[in-house]
Formats: sequence, structure tokens, C-alpha cells
Amino acid sequence: MRILGISALYHDSAAALVEDGRIVAAAQEERFTRKKHDAAFPEHAIGYCLGEAGITLDHIDQVVFYDKPFLKFERLLETYLAFAPRGFGSFKTAMPVWLKEKLFQKDLLAKELRRFDSGFDWVNKLLFAEHHLSHAASAFYPSPFEDAAVLTMDGVGEWTTTSLAMGSGNRLEIHKELHFPHSLGLLYSAFTYYTGFKVNSGEYKLMGLAPYGEAKYTRTILEHLIDLKDDGSFRLDQSYFDYCTGLTMTNDRFAALFGQPVRRADTDALTQFHMDIAASIQEVTEIVVSKLCHGIKRDTGARNLCLAGGVALNCVSNGKILREGIFDKIWIQPAAGDAGGALGAALLGYHVFNHGPRSVAPGKDAMAGSYLGPVFAQDDIARRLSAAGAVFQVLDEDGITQATAQALAEEKAVGWMQGRMEFGPRALGGRSILGDPRSPAMQKTLNLKVKYRESFRPFAPSVLAEDVAQWFELAEDSPYMLLVAPVAEQHRRTMTEAEQALFGIDKLNVPRSSLPAITHVDYSARVQTVHAETNPRYHALISRFKALTGCGVVVNTSFNVRGEPIVCTPEDAFRCFMGSEIEVLVVGNCFLKKEDQDPALKLDYKNAFELD
Repeated sequence: MRILGISALYHDSAAALVEDGRIVAAAQEERFTRKKHDAAFPEHAIGYCLGEAGITLDHIDQVVFYDKPFLKFERLLETYLAFAPRGFGSFKTAMPVWLKEKLFQKDLLAKELRRFDSGFDWVNKLLFAEHHLSHAASAFYPSPFEDAAVLTMDGVGEWTTTSLAMGSGNRLEIHKELHFPHSLGLLYSAFTYYTGFKVNSGEYKLMGLAPYGEAKYTRTILEHLIDLKDDGSFRLDQSYFDYCTGLTMTNDRFAALFGQPVRRADTDALTQFHMDIAASIQEVTEIVVSKLCHGIKRDTGARNLCLAGGVALNCVSNGKILREGIFDKIWIQPAAGDAGGALGAALLGYHVFNHGPRSVAPGKDAMAGSYLGPVFAQDDIARRLSAAGAVFQVLDEDGITQATAQALAEEKAVGWMQGRMEFGPRALGGRSILGDPRSPAMQKTLNLKVKYRESFRPFAPSVLAEDVAQWFELAEDSPYMLLVAPVAEQHRRTMTEAEQALFGIDKLNVPRSSLPAITHVDYSARVQTVHAETNPRYHALISRFKALTGCGVVVNTSFNVRGEPIVCTPEDAFRCFMGSEIEVLVVGNCFLKKEDQDPALKLDYKNAFELD
């Protein structure tokens, strides 16, 4: 049985294909259209999934959409009525879009699907799943657990903002929910907006900024904005927010509470105040999630926990939950946001709607390393690069490994495109920019000259899975870069008194460990463990780098510049290579040096994309 899952029309559209419970393919639409967070119907992602399976839409048994538009419309109307007459301007803006497109999504989806197959039987084949159940399914069904509690947290689905589901075998049921407007995701997004970052994309910047500040406003948030109970349930005081009826996240009362207006990203500098705000909301988030997890453990006795929803991408909070030892094991869906809803919808279609059986391999998840996107054969790569005007050498596998490891050891920035593209927001060694973590200059170089983004943004380490305990205080696998862990004590550098007295961004220039490029100012790192079973070529590269340098760790950041989706094709990789200061590009067995390229092909990527 083949089930196609779709998430679309809000943000991060995606498609996923499941065949008899096995995940065949999954991809985000943005990777094909090159439009960040593309919300359009995922025509290209669907085409890829069908092509990967070698089928047409006619071979699909069911198509499952990841949420229920009528319930979402009901929430919109009830919210406006509850706050009337406030919010009429927002209502006036939203209604035409709903009446033209979103209210009639079934017709819209059927029309789009008929482009793939004019005879598509949408009446019997097109189904809808609830948003948070889709999230829960994306976390539970691919997990390595036979039984688990499933916590989903995001901005809002139809009505739900936080849910607890219980999964056992092929069964999955929602047990508890928190409803809009009381949302941890929206609370975090309110602070994203307040500090001048873009909602639905800048939340990870807020998380990265937090270690530069002190959590001075935690008590203020807990006393005024959120009424938090011992079991983690909460209510937000709506008199401080504007997202129910307005066109912004916060209002003047919110700004007055903290004593400063909303930061304007184009004109206002980031100050110590904004860093302290970031530290405070991060601490509040960790407190709320901890209470939720303790409450779930008390109520259910579950030994295993699965996480999904946008808040599950907060890897700092995830790491703290793991270290608290509330559950024996934790598994987080790598595509935890709305894109992963497409995968959850497909899995619901198979396991719940059609009662399909589920098999679990002990200790092994079903995500195939999250390498679920397009792959390109070597001959195709060479043809595409030649057509783009690229100059390259073709090396054998050992030659590629050696040349790339040598370039990293020489502190060069390397674009690395190998195998299938990752599904989810993290680059995991399929579409990555790599660097030497021992270099004190690497973080600034990658941020300012390669990624064209804020200097404070941290970079993640990819470490050989067998070496993780040598470098980090982490006893678990972290294949999806969703856990933050401290750098091991023996690799840390003791700060001088003068260095300890520094505040804010001044901390950035002080090396914290023998791996300064991946060690954040609080001695933490967002760890990816690399496994030979799921990515043998990336594992071989890091192993060769270790043989050259004694260090089984590399810097890994996504292969894109700020505001650009992660590269998908060899052409995308070459354009980004020529538009940035990446010095070496490796695509399949093709090895490219910047100095060998035609200068006329150089691009200006610094201002090519709308900033995220």
C-alpha cells in the first residue's frame, strides 16, 4: 500500500511517500523552488517522491493532508468573535485569503493533484488528519520504540498547541491537549519578534543568542506572561500579546513590561538587553518543557519519549531533558516542524486509517539517517557541472576522501554534496559546508564570509559516533543534531579573569576549548554523531581527517547562504560555491577548487536572498 502525505499552504510545504509502512522519500518544496519556507502546493516535492518510487499518482492508494482546514477556520472565526470588536483589521486581511483559497482546500488540493493524474479519485483517496496527530505520528512511527509517550509542541495547529499522545505498536491516540491561544511556540515567537528576528524562521537565532545573556527577566515572564502549573500546563495573559487579533505578536503593554520597544532589525543594534531577553525566554522554555515531561512521566509511567512540533527543534531544551534523566530514552523527529507533518500524515494513513502493521528494529529508527531526498549519479553530476561551466577533477572514492580531508586540515571552507539530500532543517553531511573545528578563526570566517550572517551564530560539530564520549558529555547518539551537550572538561580552556568579566558579543572572540569553532560561549555544542551505517562517505571523511589531525570532529553547517534554502542539485551547489567564499567544492567524485574557476562565473550571493 502506498500513501502520499502532504503539508502545504501555511509554511514549509513538503511531501512524503510511505510504502507498506516504509519511508521511501520525503522532501521540502523550498529545495526545488529555491524559495525559503515555500508554502505553495508541493508540486515539485510530490513529483520527486513519485519519481523516486518509479510510479505515478495513479499508483497511490491514498493522499493524506496534514491538518484539517475547517477546524482551523473555526478557530479563526471563534477567536475574532471572542475579541470583537478588536482585531477587525486583522480579520479584514485574513478573510479574503480564507474565502478564496484556504476554506476550499479540498477542491484546491484535488485540482492540483489532477495535474499529476486527470482521473485522480479525490473523493475516495483524499483524506485529512489533525495537525498535532500528524506531528505525533511523525515522531512515534519512525522511532525505535515499541511503546512511547509522544509530546508535540508548536505555535498552533487547528486548535491544539501542545499535545500528549500515547503510542503502542501501530496504535496512536491523543490523550491530552492545550489549546490556542495558550502556546509555548507562540510565546517563544513573541520574543523572536520582540528582539527583531523574523517569526517562523528566526527562533533558532534567539536560541543561539541566549548564551551571551543573563536570564534577568525569567521571573518577570513567569509572574506576568505565563501562569505555569506543576504538570507543565499553562495559560498566557493575552493582554500582553497581539497575535489573536492583530498583525504583530506583541503589543505596547508587552514592551512596557520590559522597558524597551520592539527592536527594528534594519536600524537597531543587538544589545546586552536583547541577549538577556533571549536568555530569559530560553530558560522559561526549558522550565515549561521540563515540567511537561515530569508531568507526563508521573501520569503515564512511560519509559520512552518522542518529540515533534517546532518547539522540538529547540536542541538546548532537548539536551537538558535528556540530562535530567526523566525518561530512559528520547527520540526526536528530525523534521519536527510543519514539513514533517507530511511524513506524519502518510504514516497515519498507513498505520491508523488502514491499520497497517508496524515493525520496530531495536535501537534503530526508520528515518534512514533522514537522507530521504534526491540523489544524483556520478555521470549526471559531471554532466551538470560541465554544463554550468565548472572546472573539476574526477577522483576515485579514496582520492575524494583524501583531498577533502587535506583541504579541511588546511583550514579551507569546503562545500560537500553527497548522496541523498536531508529531510528537515538540518544539514547532516549530505548538503553541508565543512570546516576545521580547531581553527580559532573558522566560526567568524564561515559566518561573515561564507554564510553572510550574524557573527554570534554558533556552528555544530559532526563527530564520529564511536568518538563522541571523547569530545562531549553525551552518552547517547545524536544523529540528527537535535541535542546540545557540553564539551568534555578535558578539552575546555580555562578563562582568565579579564575574559570572565566580558559581556555579550565580546565573549565571541575568546576561544573556549581546543575546538573553538564549535564551542559556544557556555561551553556547549549542538552535536551530530556520524554513523558508518547511515552515511559511510561522511564517516570515512571524518575518519581520514582524524588520521591527518588526531581530531575526529568537523564543523558542519548547512550548504547555503543566509536566506537561501539548502542546496538540492549540483547546479545549486556550484552557484553557492561561486557566490560565496567557499574555497573547495566536492560533489560526488568531482573536486573543484575556487582558483581554477572562470572568474566571469563569480556571483554576488551576499545580497541575493531575502534575509531570514
